[in-house]
Amino acid sequence: MWTALETALDRESEPRPRRILQALLDNARIAAEERIPICQDTGLAVVFVELGAEVRIAPPEEHLDATLADAIHEGVVRGYEEGLLRKSVVADPLGARTNTGTNGPAVIHVSIVPGDRLRLSVMTKGGGCENKSRFRMFNPTEDRHTVAGWIVRAVAEAGADACPPFVVGVGIGGDFEQCCLLSKKALLRSLGSRHGERLYAEMEAELLEAINALDVGPQGLGGRTTALAVQIETAPCHIASLPVAVNIECHAHRHKTAEL
Repeated sequence: MWTALETALDRESEPRPRRILQALLDNARIAAEERIPICQDTGLAVVFVELGAEVRIAPPEEHLDATLADAIHEGVVRGYEEGLLRKSVVADPLGARTNTGTNGPAVIHVSIVPGDRLRLSVMTKGGGCENKSRFRMFNPTEDRHTVAGWIVRAVAEAGADACPPFVVGVGIGGDFEQCCLLSKKALLRSLGSRHGERLYAEMEAELLEAINALDVGPQGLGGRTTALAVQIETAPCHIASLPVAVNIECHAHRHKTAEL
């Protein structure tokens, strides 16, 4: 993100977006030096687990009924407590909305993969950008240009509320829930990396150009940098379906991967 923001700063010519991008860079530098959050919204913890088929996870003797999910939840709670991070999770979405006081539970997605390794990717997803997520079931006869136009409009509607410049994750294919999951997983890719298939790689580049022509700009105050990257993930889908999801990430793009 640091490099992407510096590149965006070099590309901007107008004073206001340049000042904003410089402020974002200064904020990131101070956060790193002082070991404090880059944003007051320290997010909901989303954890992607790639569990090797040859891996056996054994609980400690004192907690024989514990699971991998329990360990992840405990790690999240400890991390937010020890890091003095804001607690942003409520227990009942439509009831009293009482804060859990721990920032748990985490949202966990588990995939079984070949091998003998355990890979954990943790993303702390802020509420402002997550609220601007979009999903649509297109008619399967629609072409890529119609789909692209809808994606660009979704980003335009997010505007300043989602704290641009963005990283835009797009899921295409699968079913309802897989498509949304693909759009979030796309955010874990190396920033600016391209899809392995030419069609979607070209679409990523075209979408980035179109989004940056919106003049939303850094923090919604105009400029050439509305998004730093557009990243698409795809999956096969039903012949009667064409699901598309957009998951927007703000400039405070925070994720980390570890492998055991």
